[in-house]
Amino acid sequence: MQFTHDWLPQRVRFAPGGAAEAIVEEVRRLGAARVMAIASDATRAEPVLAGVPVVVLHTDVVMHVPVEVAQRARAVADEHRAGALVCVGGGSTTGLAKAVALTTGLPIVAVPTTYAGSEATDVWGLTEHGRKTTGVDPAVLPRAVVYDASLMLGLPVPTSVASGLNALAHCVDSMWGPRTDPIDRSLALEGIRALRTGLPRVVEEPMELAGREQTLYGAYLSAVAFASAGSGLHHKICHVLGGMFDLPHAELHAALLPYTAAFLLPAAPEAGRRIAEALGGGDPAEAIGALARDVGTPRSLAALGLTEDDAVRAAAVAAPELPDDPRRPTPAELEDLLRRAVRGAAF
Repeated sequence: MQFTHDWLPQRVRFAPGGAAEAIVEEVRRLGAARVMAIASDATRAEPVLAGVPVVVLHTDVVMHVPVEVAQRARAVADEHRAGALVCVGGGSTTGLAKAVALTTGLPIVAVPTTYAGSEATDVWGLTEHGRKTTGVDPAVLPRAVVYDASLMLGLPVPTSVASGLNALAHCVDSMWGPRTDPIDRSLALEGIRALRTGLPRVVEEPMELAGREQTLYGAYLSAVAFASAGSGLHHKICHVLGGMFDLPHAELHAALLPYTAAFLLPAAPEAGRRIAEALGGGDPAEAIGALARDVGTPRSLAALGLTEDDAVRAAAVAAPELPDDPRRPTPAELEDLLRRAVRGAAF
């Protein structure tokens, strides 16, 4: 066993019901006297920002972080002489904070309200002219993350489960990402177990804290594993689709994951065995599909507005960028995979 594993330098706090106090403490640790807060929903964010020296609350948040939206946010940070960023919201909100940090170097305190996982990675993404570009930079990794499961209680169940399947996709891709190692795979498998436990409870009892906490724990583990392991085939395809057609991020991952897993898992039998075990047994691709079906995530890309013609166009763009491990689809195989995902056909 020979490998090198780098841990990302980040302070993580699980503070159910205590986000407001924790944020104040983390901002104080940074020594920031002027904070730019970023949130898509000011009404939800304001209560947890009490006591924080906020000089501006910026709510111009757009999915997939278009370049022009990032430029506007950077200008706001400069105008208000911000010394730190606090982002309260889902992956798009965190992504915008990262876009600001990428060019300004401002430290981020992230307060997630979904299970997106972006807060635990040093990956940034920007979209321009229908193409999403991603990169890795230590400047965008939030210095601190405050997880408060009580902030998830108002998250609608359909959004919650789609976000949770996005986290599951992080786990699955982490089993064979380009930099994966035994630590990444262990984190990913524990993340799968937590998501398998938490997501059905979120569906059954949306206002119960325990299911939300388990799902949040799984989402964090999935993101840590993914940040280290790197992006696999599933995420590469989703980045192309999301950028080209402006599809909802979490729902896209949720709908496509059973199809990419079914294609890849036969080429990675040991990873498949361990994934199946974490999901409770059986065929791993079928177990992933069953969990997605049981919690009610979208069953097809058509449900998100994609057509088969769109799938053909996306396949042509995505094919040259796909990784080899554990299996690289031919252009025809990729087109077939996406066509079936559009139709919601058996995988």
